[in-house]
Amino acid sequence: MEKRAVFRSPWLPLALVMPQLVITFVFFVWPASQALYQSVLLEDPFGLKSQFVWFDNFTALFRNRDYLESFSRTAVFSLLVAGFAMGLALLMAVMADRVIKGATGYKTMLIWPYAVAPAVAGALWVFMFNPRIGIVAYMLHSLGYDWNHQIRGRDAFALITIAAVWKQISYNFVFFLAGLQAIPRSLIEAAAIDGAGPTKRFWTIVFPLLSPTTFFLLVVNIVYAFFDTFGIVHATTSGGPAKATEILVYKVFNDGFIGLDLGSSAAQSVILMIIVIALTVVQFRYIERRVAY
Repeated sequence: MEKRAVFRSPWLPLALVMPQLVITFVFFVWPASQALYQSVLLEDPFGLKSQFVWFDNFTALFRNRDYLESFSRTAVFSLLVAGFAMGLALLMAVMADRVIKGATGYKTMLIWPYAVAPAVAGALWVFMFNPRIGIVAYMLHSLGYDWNHQIRGRDAFALITIAAVWKQISYNFVFFLAGLQAIPRSLIEAAAIDGAGPTKRFWTIVFPLLSPTTFFLLVVNIVYAFFDTFGIVHATTSGGPAKATEILVYKVFNDGFIGLDLGSSAAQSVILMIIVIALTVVQFRYIERRVAY
């Protein structure tokens, strides 16, 4: 039987949701509408005059080789971040779920990185990978690899990927661990009695039951890779060297705040928003069909 909340005053429900509506309008609807408006304008760097140019900013972007390369770079980056962050988090969650002694301390240490700001996470990793004083760079050099993310694009790309994955593992770990602990132990014990080994029990029972959690984290991690990694890129490589780490979200900043091309920057933000919305819709439309709630 469906239960519905009944309020004596018709204004009470509105008052309860009003703070969230105000926050949504001020921080989401208003900036998005401003970006849409500025994307069809050609403005001077000082904001003194503007000219309505329709879709010329969008046309210029898709003729720009640097922007198209940023597209492919962002796609590879988002796939790597989502794949490694979710895979490692699932592995750690499975290991933590089996820990009996010291489980609380083990879980707490794994959750800590989520409390670190993206810029701080980037600064930590860029210090460890510093070609001169970084401990990780020293270990790589001793193994025969001359690491230098300051002059080598692939090293810089690997650096921002590692930092972004490390930052997101804790978030994924919390949800995967909660999903694992929600699975009835009786199902796993019954499979063990029937002769199923640990690997078979995981892929035939545990992982299918984790499909709602996995789907949710897939959406969240894709959005994270597209938007929330700006601080990491800015603190580690600033889009360099030679734009090797200039992903879409950082190119919006670089062209708008550094290059002062406000119209192009707004158009890029609109395209980025459309891409993320489209990816989310596709995931809900097709991938969710394989999810068993």
